Amino acid sequence: MKHPFFSIQWHITTQCEQRCKHCYLFNTPEGKEEIDGEKLICFNKLKSIADNLVISCKRMGARPRISLTGGNPILHAHFWLLLEYLQNMGIKVMILGNPFGITDKIAKKLKCLGVDKFQLSLDGMENFHDSMRKPGSFSATTQACKVLKRNNIKVVVMSTVSKANMNEIPKVIEHVVRLGVESYAFARYCPTHGDINDMFTPQEYKSFLDLVWSVYSHYAKNGTNFVLKDHLWYLFLKERGLFQPRATNGVIVGGCGLGISHLSILADGSVFACRRFQSPVGNALKQNLYDIFLGPRINEYRNYSRLEKCKDCDLLYYCRGCMAVTHGSTGNWTLADPQCWK
Repeated sequence: MKHPFFSIQWHITTQCEQRCKHCYLFNTPEGKEEIDGEKLICFNKLKSIADNLVISCKRMGARPRISLTGGNPILHAHFWLLLEYLQNMGIKVMILGNPFGITDKIAKKLKCLGVDKFQLSLDGMENFHDSMRKPGSFSATTQACKVLKRNNIKVVVMSTVSKANMNEIPKVIEHVVRLGVESYAFARYCPTHGDINDMFTPQEYKSFLDLVWSVYSHYAKNGTNFVLKDHLWYLFLKERGLFQPRATNGVIVGGCGLGISHLSILADGSVFACRRFQSPVGNALKQNLYDIFLGPRINEYRNYSRLEKCKDCDLLYYCRGCMAVTHGSTGNWTLADPQCWK
């Protein structure tokens, strides 16, 4: 019997070639502080965090799954040493990065060191995407998808969606299908710096999901896996008669992994329940991750009786909305998800 996974999103650096307008890392005071004063963690400390994860997962009876990100993780001075160290421990790694510098030589090296997936971002077609990220980013991303695929690394494409780019997404989906990427998904824009002008209203978001569902259905047999990442898909599919919640006896069976099967680690070893909003729960260089995960600071995010709207919903154990989007919009993660139309 296979053990369940325990996932870590590990931001090993804040170094990045881009300064994306919607990035939660660069649009918060603590993010700017990290960038201005970042000091690379020595390799021994990186190994210490990796060992911490492996030991903690054994205690949990789970297999570790690591997503290395940043910034651009490849820019970290010890990236390749860390990748080799993780491979020697038998850990498969996914990279959440950007397309700059992805050559056949780099892709072959990534593959040899156990990288099986690489996530890239597309927020629209060329004009919109480059306006959000960096001139040339769309072209570089398209090329990187091709390079990674021909080196047998699975490509995942993610979009950050808001009212600003909702009409771009169908064209993005068509583009990634033509590129033959393995998976596509989107996440909602999280207004970490108080800019809520591009936020969907609940009905606008429901209409957006309806549009995307029709595009997904059109390309359903073309080989790209459309991941229903946003938790409000459960509500959408329920209303369509395509999903029926069942009694779970209080067991979480879907929705956000915050406090359930996931932690985020920052470049300085700080541990967050979720990187997209202020949720510090410990430090992986000073504490055992097992103790952090079962500790009192993270338990507050498991107290679903605090969720103003979700606590009485029949989809509580499937959905719970997005606490990060809620916090970014209202300053309080316990309030109702601002895009939930129920």
